[in-house]
Amino acid sequence: MNSPAPSTLPTSASHTANMGDPQYMKFPDLRLAQSVFTLASPSTSSSAKQTSLTALQDAIREHKMAPLYHYLAHPQTGKLNATGESASSQKASSAAPVPSLRRTSSINTTSIIGVLGGFKQTGGADLPWDEKLYESMKRENEEELAAIQKEEDEAAEREGDTEVNTARGKRAELYARIGDKEKALEAFEKLLEKTGILASKIDIVLAIIRIAMFFDDKTLVKKSVERCQALVESGGDWDRRNRLKAYQGLHLITIRSHAAAAPLLLDSLSTFTATELCSYSNLVVYAVLAGSVALPRRDFKSRVVDAPEIRAIVGSEDSNERIAGLSGAVSSHPSAGTDTSAMDVDTTQATSATPKPAVVNLTTLNSGSGEQDKAEPEIDFSPLAQMIRSLYSGHYQNFFRSLSSVETQFLAQDRYLYEHRRWYVKEMRLRAYAQLLQSYKVVGLESMAQSFGVSVDWLDRDLAPFIASNRLPCTIDRVKGVIETQRAGDKNKQYTDVVKQGDQLITKLQKYGQVVRLRGSERT
Repeated sequence: MNSPAPSTLPTSASHTANMGDPQYMKFPDLRLAQSVFTLASPSTSSSAKQTSLTALQDAIREHKMAPLYHYLAHPQTGKLNATGESASSQKASSAAPVPSLRRTSSINTTSIIGVLGGFKQTGGADLPWDEKLYESMKRENEEELAAIQKEEDEAAEREGDTEVNTARGKRAELYARIGDKEKALEAFEKLLEKTGILASKIDIVLAIIRIAMFFDDKTLVKKSVERCQALVESGGDWDRRNRLKAYQGLHLITIRSHAAAAPLLLDSLSTFTATELCSYSNLVVYAVLAGSVALPRRDFKSRVVDAPEIRAIVGSEDSNERIAGLSGAVSSHPSAGTDTSAMDVDTTQATSATPKPAVVNLTTLNSGSGEQDKAEPEIDFSPLAQMIRSLYSGHYQNFFRSLSSVETQFLAQDRYLYEHRRWYVKEMRLRAYAQLLQSYKVVGLESMAQSFGVSVDWLDRDLAPFIASNRLPCTIDRVKGVIETQRAGDKNKQYTDVVKQGDQLITKLQKYGQVVRLRGSERT
């Protein structure tokens, strides 16, 4: 799910606009962060890397992004050239892959490529270092900053606070535009202190959130989202409330909190205007993925499988319900290319129940203002469509194959989803197992393996960790070749719950008795 190449963006914001209109929305361009991810990731193709390299180089030159260029490409410290090779030495040596970009991950990682692991692939595209280009861009940045400082000084001397804040806003946006994280955050914080209008404060905090997202600083994102939520609850307008929903939902996905993210993302589908955050196509993907793994079956059907916004984009059994006007063309590809080696899938027994997918190009749907409109990427939604329909209808062979395609085509290609891809696939397999087993008291192991299109041994190995951790209430009897489920309503389960609750009650009563005796002794 690669983001499109960054389009031409002006170098200054429209600070003369109505204060009710969104401000500071252009920078940083989060599509550039996706381009960096594509360059560094071991899971993206050489052609995608080359496209992202071109887009990144063009954006760096156009917006004079000297700090970001140094951060990524410097021969000694650059995140993309961590081996210490200069552009010339990179051309001379294209040998075996070099170990780099290991995932140090987690919530504490504050690097634009901090979620990546593995090795650079042979044939991957590096960002070459050009000292003359860097010095030229750095000089232009300094000249632009000097002009802004002069404007601020003149405004402070001759005009009022509004004009001074306008100059400060230009400085903050300049730092955000050129990719200087620390100075951008400092400038926006100073601007926030001097701003009295609530709408402008919310816009500033949203800009801080995007800077943190750009550099994968999850701690700062969490802190800023909470900060923005407090501002919105103190009187923010509906547009900013709806924008914040999308920001919150996307952040929650990055920290693997899909249950909390799903309602926010699904609600955002009908009110989406935050095109500075992601495209509408990507929002649909995030909402479907979060809803599929987190929602109860009834909500999954109403909010994902049958949701009008999702059916219009992903498709439905009734082809007339698709928005044909948004489709560039009907996909000529087969429904889901699969990597079945990990699941040992028997492809000879499966048949596709999925209608032919459409490749959707959402150029105008739910777009923001004219300055924010961005060309939507073309996305083949067929793996997602097949995954949600086959899961709900119980076509588990199709579900396993489509899940494999979702992993390779969506999870492994997106910077927000990449580090959670294995967890997500495991959770979706668990959901499918639980859905099948809850309908039976006893299931034949071989019969269940055939339902999923896998071998008995593979199914046995995959079920074992879920059973051992009590996430699947069942036992496997290999002698009889069956799986016996333990229903929540069984007498044994009820007895266990009563004993557990009784123990907890006794403990509370004992503590209460101690407190009462202590207070009684104090009175005497």
